[in-house]
Amino acid sequence: MLAFAPESLVLAALTIPLLGALVIPLFHSAPNARESVTLITAGALALTVWSLLPHVLAGARPAAIDLAVVPGLNIAFQVEPLGLLFALVAASLWLVTSVYSIGYMRGNNEPRQTSFYICFAVALWATMGIAFAKNLFTLFIFYEILTLSTYPLVAHKANGEAIRAGRIYLLILIGTSMVLLLPAIAWTYVLAGTLDFTPGGILGGKATPLVLCVLLALFAFGIGKAALMPLHFWLPAAMVAPTPVSALLHAVAVVKAGVFTILKVIVYIFGIETLAYAGSGTWLVYAAGFTLIAASLVALRKDNLKARLAYSTVSQLSYVILAAAILAPISAVGAAMHIAAHAVSKITLFFAAGSIYTAAHKTEISELAGIGRRMPWTMGAFTIGAISMIGLPPTAGFLGKWFMLSGAAQTGQWLPVAIIVASTLLNAAYFLPIIYTAFFEREPAAHAVGADAAHDHGEAPLPIVIALTFTAAATVGLFLFPDGLLTLAKLMVGG
Repeated sequence: MLAFAPESLVLAALTIPLLGALVIPLFHSAPNARESVTLITAGALALTVWSLLPHVLAGARPAAIDLAVVPGLNIAFQVEPLGLLFALVAASLWLVTSVYSIGYMRGNNEPRQTSFYICFAVALWATMGIAFAKNLFTLFIFYEILTLSTYPLVAHKANGEAIRAGRIYLLILIGTSMVLLLPAIAWTYVLAGTLDFTPGGILGGKATPLVLCVLLALFAFGIGKAALMPLHFWLPAAMVAPTPVSALLHAVAVVKAGVFTILKVIVYIFGIETLAYAGSGTWLVYAAGFTLIAASLVALRKDNLKARLAYSTVSQLSYVILAAAILAPISAVGAAMHIAAHAVSKITLFFAAGSIYTAAHKTEISELAGIGRRMPWTMGAFTIGAISMIGLPPTAGFLGKWFMLSGAAQTGQWLPVAIIVASTLLNAAYFLPIIYTAFFEREPAAHAVGADAAHDHGEAPLPIVIALTFTAAATVGLFLFPDGLLTLAKLMVGG
């Protein structure tokens, strides 16, 4: 792939998932061939996106397609450091999630597996469009495609609960986009005369501090995928979906598209220096801090494992928003790193939850006594993911928090420091008891009821175990070898 021009690689990254979505249904009656197409497509996308890394690190900003829809509004793509970081995370985790999905969908005899893989591919196509969008107009189009392509996945089980969850999903995400985000984009165009993502921002000197404050609020709450309270309800509701869909929502694409967009808007539309000078972003520290603490307190009360993980995601997303709102370049680096760290850590946790459900048919934390002895690979991976969510070394979650705290300290903002410390303690409070219960409490004598005796040591099917072991290793690996992604994060702010 390195032999191809970077512009060709950008086109390939935008084309491969869509081609996969078109080919997958041809093998509806041949599951092995259908899933082979999924794996080949995901592998080709990951290889293509990783092939862009050396070009961007060397200073290239490859572009592709520049189609004028109406004068001043173009569908155009260009790769910049933050977008490439997001694309690397999403493309890499799609491949791992595809491996996991094979074991999960077959192991649980899930219906409509072909449509599942098609929607997954379309969602990754939309994610690449978001990551490589050259302007807000292009990003908005693919942001909406991502919502529409993931709705069938949320409603996959097609029962009453799933249909209701799907309606909430569409209502909040489409509603916030149309009522808040679209007006914010239009207002930005009126003020700046352009929607292009530009280092340093495009709004400097174009608006009063009050206008910047209101416009930032429209973006922050209009980007509903970031799950900032009180517009977070769609995310816990969506937990009715199969676990691979939860992985897509929480780690691979959807919520990451939300916080990625907020970070990109702050860095490339407002400009960190512009917001800091105007003092227009202070309120966002309070909004993100409230979400961090409140969602953690709700998570503490949840006995259902996926529900606790869902509220953990609501909380963890606000680390990215909080770090961006600190308005220091080093904290913005922390925000970018936390996008990657949360992705590999949270996908590990959801993979583990799905593994437990597949092998033991358990969904409640109170049912997990001693399960770590019967499922050591699963719960070992869960432990690594949980430690990363708490923010302890040697896991990826430590890096983002370190840069966030550094930025807050450099700018003398002690409220974010207090929020990060308090939320870290709450993270420990709702994750460590799960680990203790799994490994140190005695398993009931009837533990084998519902378990699949065909699996050695009570573990889930091999593809599931392979996937969660890989993502757990990546969670540690990102801490030990952060250079590539860290360099991208620093280039984002001109470092």
